[in-house]
Amino acid sequence: MKYTDIAIIGGGLAGSTAAAMLGRAGVAAILVDPHAVYPPDFRIEKLGGAEQITRLAKTGLGDAVLRRATHDGVNWIARYGILLDKPPSLQFGIMYDDLVNTIRAEVPGSVQTIIGKAVSIVTSADRQRITLSNGDIISARLAVIANGLNVGLRHTLGIERKIVSACHSVSIGFDLVAVGRPVFPFPAMTYFSERPSDRIPYITLFPIGKRMRANLFVYRAIDDPWFREFRRAPVETLEAALPRLKRLTGAFTTSGEIKIRPADLYVNTGYRQSGIVLVGDAFRTTCPVTGTGCDKVFTDVQRLCSVYIPAWLATEGMGEAKIAAFYDDPVKRACDSWSDAKAHDFRKVSIDSGLYWRAQRWARFGNWLGRGLLRRLADAPFQTSPQSRHHPHPAE
Repeated sequence: MKYTDIAIIGGGLAGSTAAAMLGRAGVAAILVDPHAVYPPDFRIEKLGGAEQITRLAKTGLGDAVLRRATHDGVNWIARYGILLDKPPSLQFGIMYDDLVNTIRAEVPGSVQTIIGKAVSIVTSADRQRITLSNGDIISARLAVIANGLNVGLRHTLGIERKIVSACHSVSIGFDLVAVGRPVFPFPAMTYFSERPSDRIPYITLFPIGKRMRANLFVYRAIDDPWFREFRRAPVETLEAALPRLKRLTGAFTTSGEIKIRPADLYVNTGYRQSGIVLVGDAFRTTCPVTGTGCDKVFTDVQRLCSVYIPAWLATEGMGEAKIAAFYDDPVKRACDSWSDAKAHDFRKVSIDSGLYWRAQRWARFGNWLGRGLLRRLADAPFQTSPQSRHHPHPAE
């Protein structure tokens, strides 16, 4: 029997972040995961936006993560083969396994890591008994369930998954390689769909190291023959769906494995129980199209580890009323609601044929075009001044 205050079940992004935060705070914790080193997995490949980077910073892990990631600096925005804007960017490309393993490297040695899988939990208002696949038994005051999409353990606790939107979106990941030139002309680019009928919200191109990574998002059923065609002939299928993309990229081909991952939107019922708390995708999923998955994980874990666990450990017991405070946290609830609304709105604005959503698409196009024009006008004096002609920018 191993005794601890906190047992963290699952060592993905949420679980590893929780282990690092609790260990740094001096909280006794054990992390349980089947993998000593997190394996390659097609999930998050990019962090981005001021709000998301701020949420990462609140975990205390921002510096370590961003040192490993690739900052693109500028992200081109385009549609219909037209470059709309070149705004400064806070996008950082990093493969999911590198992200998780970077965070795991920040977990202090005081946090024990057990290579195994939790197969059962017996809960109470005092201590939780967790049995692992390797025969170990952990007694913890609180079990943090951060095992993502694995529902088996939650089912043993009477927690049921409710599908809100089956196959809400599908993500496709691959490397894009320039043909006839050493590199692409852009640092990064987000290219929005040309036709709602193609059921594509956008493709995002961004660097990870020296690679140009592509994440293409699609609203189709996973058994749609379109996916088989994409695997067979990715360049031709992509060009058919986004025919004017090459005006900006030039000729391209793909490299490496093409990864395809469908995403269901689901919530759980029956999760308000003594002794356990769900975080990240174990609590509820979001749509990868919106890029809010990391926002939810960092918000969940930061609020739990910085606000609630220290207060819970200061008093006896770990009853349901205590745990409920985390789920009712206004910061967490606001992030969950925002992420959920964005998932549904993004799908509608991308593929809905109604007059309102068509108007929304044109409004967004006009907004980006206007921003780009204002940016070019603001930059024009600097580009045409004698000083700029005789003293090039160091990056030129």
